[in-house]
Amino acid sequence: MEVVTIERSTYKELLTSFNSFVTKMKEMASRGNNKGLGDWLDNQDVCQMLNISPKTLQMLRDNGTLSYSQINRKVYYKPEDVDSILHVVAGRDKDSKMCNLKTEYL
Repeated sequence: MEVVTIERSTYKELLTSFNSFVTKMKEMASRGNNKGLGDWLDNQDVCQMLNISPKTLQMLRDNGTLSYSQINRKVYYKPEDVDSILHVVAGRDKDSKMCNLKTEYL
């Protein structure tokens, strides 16, 4: 084992810097713990809310109609973004029903 000798003032400076570093790291860790997904919705929640299939949800993501965030392989949606496209999905359902009615009578 090797022994290193340093002056007391240098040791105190080093200790002060280290304690300051530890305090900052604890503050950063506590800020990170407060963050979570909160009210974010996953694929299943959105499919149920909009009464659509997972494939339709994928199409809404692909064409940019619905914004999303992805963490690893899991996709999340903000509730306000889902609410903003409710009228689009409801309108699509009405249009498709009207098309089906027209073709039935032809």
